[in-house]
Amino acid sequence: MWNPLSWVMEAAAIMAIALANGGGKPPDWQDFVGIITLLVINSTISFIEENNAGNAAAALMARLAPKAKVLRDGRWTEEDAAILVPGDITSIKLGDIIPADARLLEGDPLKIDQSALTGESLPVTKGPGDGVYSGSTVKQGEIEAIVIATGVHTFFGKAAHLVDSTNQVGHFQKVLTAIGNFCICSIAVGMFVEIVVMYPIQHRAYRPGIDNLLVLLIGGIPIAMPTVLSVTMAIGSHRLSQQGAITKRMTAIEEMAGMDVLCSDKTGTLTLNKLTVDKNLIEVFEREITQDLVILMAARASRTENQDAIDTAIVGMLADPKEVYCCVKGF
Repeated sequence: MWNPLSWVMEAAAIMAIALANGGGKPPDWQDFVGIITLLVINSTISFIEENNAGNAAAALMARLAPKAKVLRDGRWTEEDAAILVPGDITSIKLGDIIPADARLLEGDPLKIDQSALTGESLPVTKGPGDGVYSGSTVKQGEIEAIVIATGVHTFFGKAAHLVDSTNQVGHFQKVLTAIGNFCICSIAVGMFVEIVVMYPIQHRAYRPGIDNLLVLLIGGIPIAMPTVLSVTMAIGSHRLSQQGAITKRMTAIEEMAGMDVLCSDKTGTLTLNKLTVDKNLIEVFEREITQDLVILMAARASRTENQDAIDTAIVGMLADPKEVYCCVKGF
């Protein structure tokens, strides 16, 4: 954690070894070693935890990295989506995550789930000539497309870049900075007064005066606070990892704990982005007809092979999806 408290500790270490040397006494090695040890412990804990979190995130991203079926040298091959370039011809079908921004070529229209980008709960229809966005999911159809943008140049990439370009200084860092600035100002005033009193007024020797200044400098800051905070957040990060949450930046733990308002996309984040049928809203006007029978007849009229969101929701209301085919005879 790079903050004014660390700067004061570093200044105290330099002062203990560079200035506290005179009057026939050696430099104050004990204070120097103690301060440096605390700084090293603090830095090591922060580095190890954030490095482990970074490795875990990288491994997760590598495991979830999308593949793409691309036409190269006249042959269709499956490649990592990361190596696509504008101009590549790729084939996308039901269930695929679109690997890059692309324009659809000749073929049947697709149904695309763009909820990750726009929050739309229902798939949208895209035909030849239409553009599709990286990160969307194909819900129906199969077609070829030409890549027009990849990486940070995609619609999704530009949005992510805008988020990354915002100020990353959180509340936790601001509090540490405020504490550090207060300590620096207080110590500076105290050292100035002590220097004026000790040397021009009391005419003390150089070395005893430096020892007193070191006492004020080291005692005036919460020297163990950065280390305690690092250890505390490291424990929190470890507990979160046991619950399947990866913390890439340790200070984010405190920032989440102090959050008052969370602004979040609803579709697919707070919800499952999955349509369901409310059985209680089904009205029947014949005694012989029940709500279950209405659902069964609606399910038999649905086309599950097309993966239509509404048809899938209706069929999903059945206790056993095989009931759709029960008593259905071919023609």
